Amino acid sequence: MGFYGRQRTLADLERRTLRIRESGTGQLLAVRGRRQVGKSRLFTRFVEQSGLPYLYFSAVKNAPPATQLQALTAELHTSTTPLADADSLFSAPPSDWRDALGRIAVACRSTPSVVVIDEFPWAAGADPTLEGQLQNAWDRRLESTPVLFVLIGSDVGMMERLTEHDRPLYGRARSTTVAPFDPAECAEALGSGGNPLAAFDTALITGGYPRLVLDRARAHSTRAFVHEQLGDENSDLAVMGQRSLDAEFPDAQQARRVLSAMGGADIGVSTFTQVVGRLPEEGGTAHTAVTRAIKMLADKGVVSVDVPVGAPANSRLRRYRIDDPYLRFWFRFVEEQQAHIARGRPDIARAAFDRGWPSWRGRAVEPLIQEAVYRLSPELPGLEDAGRVGSWWNRGNSQEYDIVVPAASGKRTLLLGSVKWRETKRFSDRELSHLAEARSAVPGASAAPLLAVCPAGVADGVHPDLTLTPADLLGAWGA
Repeated sequence: MGFYGRQRTLADLERRTLRIRESGTGQLLAVRGRRQVGKSRLFTRFVEQSGLPYLYFSAVKNAPPATQLQALTAELHTSTTPLADADSLFSAPPSDWRDALGRIAVACRSTPSVVVIDEFPWAAGADPTLEGQLQNAWDRRLESTPVLFVLIGSDVGMMERLTEHDRPLYGRARSTTVAPFDPAECAEALGSGGNPLAAFDTALITGGYPRLVLDRARAHSTRAFVHEQLGDENSDLAVMGQRSLDAEFPDAQQARRVLSAMGGADIGVSTFTQVVGRLPEEGGTAHTAVTRAIKMLADKGVVSVDVPVGAPANSRLRRYRIDDPYLRFWFRFVEEQQAHIARGRPDIARAAFDRGWPSWRGRAVEPLIQEAVYRLSPELPGLEDAGRVGSWWNRGNSQEYDIVVPAASGKRTLLLGSVKWRETKRFSDRELSHLAEARSAVPGASAAPLLAVCPAGVADGVHPDLTLTPADLLGAWGA
């Protein structure tokens, strides 16, 4: 497997180790990221290329502390560059975490080193005193040693709470997130034969998860990749969604049903009423169940709650979508087709994908385009003061506009845009006229310039104020 992307993260880690070398003091880093996002592979590459002595320990799920510490001792001897004096310091497994952390402090006392505890939530779950023991060891010894001490976890909620004010590591650990590949990293993995449109399609289907991206890179086209994956019930595209749900929601069946109701919609976006209508419960029972599930899913960062630009967060015009593009794709095109695939009828799943992909793709790409416009805003005329980019719709859904760029002050709209994500039909004069109507509907937009986004280009004689191509948008994630 090749190694792609992650250059900004690797550069940040290199800066941290340089500061540790220069100051002789340690840094504690809490790293979170969804499962399969490539955290372990990234940090394995970092420690092996850093040239520093290191310990990389992966905690064992459901193992008691003694077993965890035996595994840690064994991992010491797998490092290509072990910690100083590791053989003598760990000739026998530590008796507890206090003992282990004390030995690590001795090993790192004079040599810049890296210590990684992967799946930290599993180790902490097996020993509730671990956070407190780490705090004590950090305050007394580790902080004054030249060590980069990294805690990695796939339980995003737990890792976020790790640094809150009422926890032992508050004020000591700094947090960072390993995200899936962005569209530019997807393009890098696709290679020179790829194109910007293929990179965005890859991001939509794979969610940027490295394993899926590399599977896609081996296929001739996006359609060929999906068709191939839908032909095998055990393919990565088919099984990663279920495994992710099993890991994150082992006992939350209602949350999974709500996700299915959201993701199964033709365009992957739902109102509260639509979600309730897709569940078998009725009346207040369904409303209560959906309300609780959405709150939990939003807190975990699995579901995004969208409101029109300029509307308060508690607006009744809320819409819900699965934030992870891969899970959104999985619920729309894989979940309901699993039975067909398993009984040897992948043709049914492939036909459903071919029918639904154009309209789903056109809507699913909008959050990526909005993010790209926000990233590009400092370089675009008149957008230097841009706030967070979103979309806008009215109460009756009779008017809806894909891209609305507000000023950071919120007092006026700097840009209005329309996305027509298609490859053969160009952006038309009629579509530009419809977009111009937004000037009288969106607050503060009476003088806003108009943006057209269409991979096929703009029709002759049509002159929006600004056009952005897939290549332009892809550049938003450049170095």
